[in-house]
Amino acid sequence: MAPHSDFDTIGQDIVRLPAPGRPPFSKSPPRLLIVGGGNRGKVYAAAIRESTNGICVGIVEPIAQVRRQFGRNNIWGKNEPSDGQEFEDWNDFIAWEKERRRKAALGENVPEPVDGIFICVQDQMHKDVILGLAPLGIHIMCEKPLATNLEDCVSIYRSLAPSQLFSIGHVLRYTPHNMLLRKLLLEDKVIGEIMSINHTEPVGWWHFAHSYVRGNWRKESTSAPSLLAKSCHDMDILLWLLCSPPPGSSKPAHLPSTVSSSGALNYFKKSRKPIAAGNATNCLSCDYEETCKFSAKKIYLGPETKPQVNNKIAVVLPEIEDCIASGGQEAGNRALLAKLGENYNDDTPVAEIRKRGWYGRCVYESDNDVCDDQTVTMTWDEAPIAGEGETSLEAMTGRGGKIATLHMVALTQKICERYTNIYGTEGEIYADSSTIVVQDFNTREKKTYCPYVEEGGGHGDGDKGLARQFVLAIDRVKNHDEKVEDAQNKYIGCSLEEVIRSHAMVFAAEEARLKKTVVDFPTWWEKVVEQRL
Repeated sequence: MAPHSDFDTIGQDIVRLPAPGRPPFSKSPPRLLIVGGGNRGKVYAAAIRESTNGICVGIVEPIAQVRRQFGRNNIWGKNEPSDGQEFEDWNDFIAWEKERRRKAALGENVPEPVDGIFICVQDQMHKDVILGLAPLGIHIMCEKPLATNLEDCVSIYRSLAPSQLFSIGHVLRYTPHNMLLRKLLLEDKVIGEIMSINHTEPVGWWHFAHSYVRGNWRKESTSAPSLLAKSCHDMDILLWLLCSPPPGSSKPAHLPSTVSSSGALNYFKKSRKPIAAGNATNCLSCDYEETCKFSAKKIYLGPETKPQVNNKIAVVLPEIEDCIASGGQEAGNRALLAKLGENYNDDTPVAEIRKRGWYGRCVYESDNDVCDDQTVTMTWDEAPIAGEGETSLEAMTGRGGKIATLHMVALTQKICERYTNIYGTEGEIYADSSTIVVQDFNTREKKTYCPYVEEGGGHGDGDKGLARQFVLAIDRVKNHDEKVEDAQNKYIGCSLEEVIRSHAMVFAAEEARLKKTVVDFPTWWEKVVEQRL
């Protein structure tokens, strides 16, 4: 099953993408280990269980309660964990795996090996974990971003062997929506040649507060710029559409010519604090709390947002399931309120403040410093490349001048429900999270495409799609003698160089923003990146 599926026409004006099927199981299904039992680890475990032809066989997680709950839900059920099913630290797994291999070489009876690893730890840990695991030769999927700086991205690139499959958590490539959108644009050319794209990532007012003001991604020094942490896969999608060659093309990537960016932390800071909030630094001790839309009590316990934040509550209080199981919902609420009441002051060591989220902290009094509003502009110059027998016009296909903008904005009603306007020589497209609307300039006709999306599917079913394709690639290599390079291209559909390129574009955009300049990207790429790969 390749990432790009055929679609059926239903009626004259509606096209629907059918639900992707689950790949059939081989006699020896891929065995998967998850490193990090937090929200993303849980998402991929569910995706493995529901959408792939592999099985989750192990968890690496330092917090005992989280590890055991994860194992009960995804691995060993009501039984006790067996040898090789749980590890406190990824170094423990490495030591165990080396010993397992030693015993296997001596002919001893040992557990079957792990075939693939999903790395779902915090961003700044990605490099150390990948560099530690890479020598084992196990196939790797790393949650985005690859790393928090370009140097670490390059180190990761160098550490991986050609015999290893590698995937990055750019889940937007694997949504039925974007798979269809790319096909329409690059293969069917429904609007001719792309001239410009305006893409918006609406983070969401409470979601930004949760993750980028109170949560683990609030500071560049302990995580990364918000453009990297939140929107690196938006950048990847734009480059996937405008830079990477379409399927079947042998032409090289069409690199952007320039990149510029502007943005800042404009809202979530002390100067915006309502006067009525006074000197309060925590929602639970603030007189303004009942009025404030960012009240932690309202967000995590209120009926208005509770359905949306259910998967975030376990981030605030990892032991919430055990609290509810032992004392009911009221006990869970009491424990959650106690956690929200935790605060810091001027005497709290900075290291203690930085190592965790503070989910009851006033959003105007936090130690956050990442941008809450940012735009990136990329331009492409004409770069025709003629193949044998091609005309000059054909040499221009997909390689003409064009422009793209990305807008990441915090204060929105939509929560990560991206929308995009694409303008071409023969028509234009408006695409949101549920539909793709194509307007044809020549016929004046409008056609609406409705890609299949399962209700509640994470990232428009991209989480399941990415897991399905990564595990399928492992299966084809393990059980069907496919070459790693072929499986990487056919099923994962993204090279490691593309991963580096999209991350590099983010770092170039940040350099442009901070220096208030326009970066010449080809020169920057050659000097800063290409010479180090």
